[in-house]
Parts: sequence; structure tokens; C-alpha cells
Amino acid sequence: MNRIRRAWLWLLKNTLNKGTSALARTGHGPFSLVRHVGRKSGTVYETPIIVAAVPEGFVAELTYGEQVNWYRNVVAAGGCELVVRGIPHRIVAIEPYPTDAGRKAFGPPATALLTLLRRNEFRLLRT
Repeated sequence: MNRIRRAWLWLLKNTLNKGTSALARTGHGPFSLVRHVGRKSGTVYETPIIVAAVPEGFVAELTYGEQVNWYRNVVAAGGCELVVRGIPHRIVAIEPYPTDAGRKAFGPPATALLTLLRRNEFRLLRT
């Protein structure tokens, strides 16, 4: 991972993520919390993300790709806990999700925005 990308992710983790995590804990707003265990440290972490509900669980868009720690930790562990609007959900698998279905899961106007931004990496967080 290049130096600028690492710096950007550090900045997000240490500024924006703190505020959005606090908001997610209240159960209000668009953010949910992924509670995951560090694959090396064994430490429990909470990372704010935005998800969309689908019949099989929840869909997440991988804004920063597969190299972010929350995603790598969930894949390594084979699951996690996802707290959506204050309600915990056990995630038993994480799987690729089709781009068109992933965009549509978020509903309008997010579908148009995700299309405009050419977002194409979605994952199913299976409950």
C-alpha cells in the first residue's frame, strides 16, 4: 500500500471514524458498526460502515478496497458482529455481491451516486 493511501486511512481512522462510531452507537444516522477481532492482535475493534439490508443479510460497499483492516479481519475470522441501528447481528460469512444488485440495494438516490462514482466492489455480510 502506498504512503499517501496509508496516511489517508490513518487520518480517517483517527478523526472521522471516531465521530461516526459514536453516532453509530446511538443507533441513529446512516452508520453501522462492524465489531471484528484483529487477526494478529486478537483485539476487538469497531469500525463504522454504511450497509443496506437485503434478504440474506447486509450489503457493504468496499469504498477503500479489500486491504482495509476491518475487511481483512472479518475474512480471516469468517464472520463478525454487525450492529445496525443499535441491534447486533451475527455475520456468519462474507461473500462477493454482484455490482448491479449491490448498487440497487442502497436505493435511490444512493444507487445513482454509486453508479456515478463507479463503485463496483460490494460484499454480502451474511446473517
